[in-house]
Amino acid sequence: MSITEEYYSAFKSAVDAAFSQQDAAIIEDAYNYANEAHNGQLRKSGEPYIIHPISVAKILIGFGMDRQSVVAALLHDVVEDTPITSEEVRRRFGADVQYLVEGVTKLGKVPLQNKEEQQAENLRKLLLAMSEDIRVIIIKLADRLHNMRTLKYVSEQKRRDTAKETIEIYAPIAHRLGIRPVKDELEDLAISYLDPIAYKEIEDALAEQEPLRKEFLENIKEKIAVRIKTVVSEAVVQGRIKSVHGIYRKMYMQGKSFEEIYDIYAVRIIVESVGDCYNCLGVIHDMYKPIQGRFKDYISTPKPNMYQSLHTTLIGKEGIPFEVQIRTEEMHKTAEYGIAAHWKYKLGYKDKDADKKLEKGIGWVKHLLEAQSESDDASDLLNTIKHDFVSDEVYVFTPKGDVICLPVGATVIDFAYAIHSAVGNKMTGAKVDKRIVQLNYAVKTGEIVEILTSSQPGKGPSRDWLKIVTTNEARTKIRSWFKKERREENIVEGKSEYESQLRRNNMSMTDAQEEQLLNIIIEKQKFATFDDFFAALGYGGVVLSKIMPMIKDEYNKIVKASQDTTVKYKQAKTVSSEGVVVEGISNCLIKLSRCCNPIPGDDIIGFITRGHGVSVHKKDCPNVPDDTFNCSEPHRWIKVYWNSTVKAEFSASMLITCLAGKMTMNDIFTALNAIHVTVQSINTRGTKDGRVLVNLTIAANSVEHLKSVMARLGKLSGVLSVDRSGADI
Repeated sequence: MSITEEYYSAFKSAVDAAFSQQDAAIIEDAYNYANEAHNGQLRKSGEPYIIHPISVAKILIGFGMDRQSVVAALLHDVVEDTPITSEEVRRRFGADVQYLVEGVTKLGKVPLQNKEEQQAENLRKLLLAMSEDIRVIIIKLADRLHNMRTLKYVSEQKRRDTAKETIEIYAPIAHRLGIRPVKDELEDLAISYLDPIAYKEIEDALAEQEPLRKEFLENIKEKIAVRIKTVVSEAVVQGRIKSVHGIYRKMYMQGKSFEEIYDIYAVRIIVESVGDCYNCLGVIHDMYKPIQGRFKDYISTPKPNMYQSLHTTLIGKEGIPFEVQIRTEEMHKTAEYGIAAHWKYKLGYKDKDADKKLEKGIGWVKHLLEAQSESDDASDLLNTIKHDFVSDEVYVFTPKGDVICLPVGATVIDFAYAIHSAVGNKMTGAKVDKRIVQLNYAVKTGEIVEILTSSQPGKGPSRDWLKIVTTNEARTKIRSWFKKERREENIVEGKSEYESQLRRNNMSMTDAQEEQLLNIIIEKQKFATFDDFFAALGYGGVVLSKIMPMIKDEYNKIVKASQDTTVKYKQAKTVSSEGVVVEGISNCLIKLSRCCNPIPGDDIIGFITRGHGVSVHKKDCPNVPDDTFNCSEPHRWIKVYWNSTVKAEFSASMLITCLAGKMTMNDIFTALNAIHVTVQSINTRGTKDGRVLVNLTIAANSVEHLKSVMARLGKLSGVLSVDRSGADI
């Protein structure tokens, strides 16, 4: 028997046991169709390709999925990897199967900016299809699970990339859908490739304790079963071991030792009714001492993935802590198969309650897509899946008793936006258990949170909230509000942030060079105008720190193409070429570079430009290499110095920071007039924190003269600081 026949034989047995003869015949037809289409194709392992679709379809049978899902699993790669078209699939197997196959199929060659955008777009497409038919994601998870089981056959880099994507995206989705066995296996397989040493350490620790573990669990199960069945005769008692990844998270991400993990061992009790669950809990707490703070009631407060169970951690006479989970049979099916269990229940019983549970179970998908549609940043969708879905959760109540589930560390602002965008946008404060709290207060399980709002027109969130919130949902909604309501303010804020970053990175340019750089930036970031780019910076649609490496690269190209950054500027008197002496050269054109505005007294250096004479810079100018002898063009840097016999006036710029309303331009002019200083230019702008920035250019004849002027201005009422500036702000 060939390997394909061996796989198909096991698959057919599973099909015959789960489906009617009519459905089994259709599934067999799909297998033959796929087998012929993939004929001659091999996987990286060297096995016939058809083994992969068979394996995925068999996983779905284990979930209890319907015939269309199994057929789609058999055909999920034929459209992408063979000449068969989507329309041919529809004609032969129906529109349902066609939709499922298209939903699972990858995007293909879409020209996007980077890998993150490609990944986000793939995920967005998958979620869109999933919002219409939940079976799409269940098939995709089965597909990813089998690929992870056979990942050892691909290259090392491919293994790491796939494992990273699995643990960051697919395992969290499986968790949110409540499909625990898939989540656990995906995480364990991913960790085995991402951190094989830690994985081996945990495996070895579990293996070392295996004899003790088996004896301990069997003993506990037997004792519990004897006592429980006197109260609930039909109870089923099982034992389980925590997954490797579950232990890994607590050991390597929470800093716990293997001995400090209390829920490595667990006993599961499955009963018929909710009342039986609480009766069993009383018996268990009578038998063993519960560990304080380790009881969780997920029956009265289900998890977002519909998981329900009672959890309590106990300690026996042996001194070994263990967890007990108590649930009904229906809760157990949901815990094992999550949304897939409700899909199966809906199929079998056509129950309206099943429809409601199914809709509730995938409501987060539409919610997530709506939030993502308001964001310009492709990474927001990925970050929500990677971070918000995998965090431990807290369960917080509204004053009406509704439960809001949030990641641990979420603030009252996150809570407000989880209720509704309008609540968050109108928020003015919050009460927790009837006490006023600060906006950065992190909510805790069981607390009742009341959001205080304002009906005042124009009321909205503060930009500072972006630094407080912890959920991507809240961050996206805040940005969306600023995007829609505060465009002019966003432009000012964005421009201020941009210019501040340029100064922080010592990036000085002429106006023409800055315009050239901005044109490159908006083209690469796909904005139509400078204002659109600045507005996106202002409301957070573009994160400047992410694109600064690109900006620096483009800046360096521009500066290298034209080392002479001087431009025409007004002076009180024309600077004579005799004002600066160039060593070894006479009668040459000399220009003082605007990027640093050198004046007599500054240490200076010259740069021989192409066709524009010698450009004079301060030695500490950002455009001067740290080591001019070992730079790319050392021969063009030359010694220059001031001619002390020539008296002239030079342009010098300074940046004055003062409090709004505490000083006027008249105060500056009065002070400068008193010491006979000529003002060449002056401009101002306000900042959001109540300050005014004044960019002042004067005529000065030396560094000492400039310092005395700056000292005089620094004594004015309301002036916070006076700093020398080499370029306009």
